[in-house]
Amino acid sequence: MDTESIAAVAIGDVAVIVVASRLLGGLARRFGQPEVIGQIVAGIALGPTLLGRLPGDLTGRLFPAEVLPFLTVLSQVAVVLFMFVVGYEMDPRQLRRGGRASATVALCAFLVPAGIGAGLAGGFPGIFAAVRPDGAAGADGRPFWMFMAVALSVTALPVLAAIVRERGLAGTPAGSVATAAAGLMDVVAWLVLAVALVGTGHATGPAWPVTLLLGAVFVAALFLVVRPLLARWLERSGALRANQRTVALALALGSGWATAELGLHAVFGGLLAGIAMPRRDGVPDADVLRPVEESAGLLLPLFFVTTGLSFDIGSVDGDGAGVLVLVLAVAVLGKLLPAYGAARISGMERQESALVAALVNTRGLTELIVLNVALDAGIIGRELFTILVLMALVTTFLTGPLISLVEKWTRLTVGRRHYETRTRTRTRSRNSTAGTGDSPVRENANNPEGG
Repeated sequence: MDTESIAAVAIGDVAVIVVASRLLGGLARRFGQPEVIGQIVAGIALGPTLLGRLPGDLTGRLFPAEVLPFLTVLSQVAVVLFMFVVGYEMDPRQLRRGGRASATVALCAFLVPAGIGAGLAGGFPGIFAAVRPDGAAGADGRPFWMFMAVALSVTALPVLAAIVRERGLAGTPAGSVATAAAGLMDVVAWLVLAVALVGTGHATGPAWPVTLLLGAVFVAALFLVVRPLLARWLERSGALRANQRTVALALALGSGWATAELGLHAVFGGLLAGIAMPRRDGVPDADVLRPVEESAGLLLPLFFVTTGLSFDIGSVDGDGAGVLVLVLAVAVLGKLLPAYGAARISGMERQESALVAALVNTRGLTELIVLNVALDAGIIGRELFTILVLMALVTTFLTGPLISLVEKWTRLTVGRRHYETRTRTRTRSRNSTAGTGDSPVRENANNPEGG
């Protein structure tokens, strides 16, 4: 295909992807699910799992090999911008707002599934032998078990925050603790994943000791030099103030390029840029946040499709099904039980603790980004990638029904408490009335002259 033909096909693909994602995203919202669930399903449906199984190789015709690199580049730009938004919205005050409860929940809900995942990958490598790539860089040893620790313990902060807003949990103890705990867990997860990537040959970067050193220098320069300079620059009025959106885009993409060149991944640069971007009075500037968020949201469906093209449920055989059951058990129970127990230990009520556990169990888009980074680095193969994408879908899908169950439990509990309170009140009232009625009788019996 010549350049003009590739451009025409790519433009048509973008139109199909945007429409399909919008339709299935809206359908997911009608069923009480996050919009991201529908968008992920749209990406999978356009891949080999559904469309590719129809006669005529429709997936291959719609997404020819010559066009895929261009769609992949656009999807990576979307992910970098999305990670910038995640970092920019991270509020240190919100992370502190949950206090001891959020720190305890984050510690338990991260360490338990991460420890089990790392233990299974490092101590029992035969479990994943059938679903790992042969001879791929990083498929064995430290990168693999560190990745499994992250994959089973990550929480999707953006999806969780959206669910908290949509279900009316914003400002509640459960919503605040879950949001703060998810933020803490995500910070740790990205740090662990960055260390896991070092030395895997993800990019043509330097040796891993040099990568660590250069990475530390880059982070120091970003926060000690670039951030103060940007803060002074953006404080000025006039034209400079109007250019802050351009500054944000340049910072996100430039930082993504820098981390990619260091041998990590561009997503880390986007996240770091968002954290480093100056805020107005400690609050994200809507004039910066909105356009970047809209740009990321417009292009993110391309990321779901490139994910769906690597996802093939037909590649999961009998051994893979067993791994899927194990991964789901660790991912779900390893999150729900520790999070619930940690919230209870911190003094939260049973219903609030259950809500916190249900919320931090969601994986969503963050998990998909982690999985794509590991797939690109050769840490995992397509079969394990498919298994973990299924885990991300199931855990995110479970969040809504679990919240509904907890809310129903709360209504039943409150109703029962009201009933028991009314019953006790009526009983005391009857006893009081009976006691008052008997007194005159006894009094009259002892005093014949009375009435």
